[in-house]
Amino acid sequence: MNYAPTKVLIDVRDLVVGFGEQIVLDHLALDVRRGEILGVVGASGSGKSVLLRTIIGLVPKRQGIIMIAGSDGEEGTTERDGPPTARRWGILFQQGALFSSLTVRQNVQFPMRENLELSDELLDELATAKLEIVGLDARDGDKYPAEISGGMTKRVALARALALDPDLVFLDEPTSGLDPIAAADFDALIKTLQQTLGLTVFMVTHDLDSLNEVCDRIAVLADGKVVVSGPMPAMLACEHPWVKSYFRGRRSRARPLPNPPPHAGEGREVAAPN
Repeated sequence: MNYAPTKVLIDVRDLVVGFGEQIVLDHLALDVRRGEILGVVGASGSGKSVLLRTIIGLVPKRQGIIMIAGSDGEEGTTERDGPPTARRWGILFQQGALFSSLTVRQNVQFPMRENLELSDELLDELATAKLEIVGLDARDGDKYPAEISGGMTKRVALARALALDPDLVFLDEPTSGLDPIAAADFDALIKTLQQTLGLTVFMVTHDLDSLNEVCDRIAVLADGKVVVSGPMPAMLACEHPWVKSYFRGRRSRARPLPNPPPHAGEGREVAAPN
């Protein structure tokens, strides 16, 4: 299929990735559209994180093409054989991957120091601005990773991912390890950043709430391929066994509310099952 260059930011075709004799991604095809939040889901070991790491150049591919649009958003897609410039995207790894010996502020500044020539004063101002974008403040910048909560760690890692003002952000299980309230807050933050900064988000997740609440499209990996992609209605209509079990199973969000009890008072709400 041919896509307009302004519509597709990442175009993956015929991608094969393996380790030894094990093939993890088997002639996989996927596109990520500019400005969307794409949720990538699949069973454990299906290759979700491998796909992310292959796109960003951390895992070598055996076959296939990964096309990435120009960072200015005007040029057509160009084939990438090696990692692109660090300013093109930001990455949030599953556990945050903060440097334990650096303060929160220094962690956020790290990509700036590696790629920009700025004064310490300006670096401090920019780091504070990035922390505020993700809901933290300047006082948090003086803390070390061991002194902050899991939810704050995710936010600091996100601030670092945004340090160079990328238009594309990769998130690897961003709500993993968070309680439901913190996870919902983080989902809302991602959606707000998409809308205010125009971000394109590639999000590996197993969180059904995230898939329901913030993803514009979902891509499901199984048997080394994308077996279905599209909005949530496409997931609910798919008859692939894993997709059906995941999105329409006992713990899915697709089940209808039960009928109200026969003597329920008028105007009273009936809670959904846990």
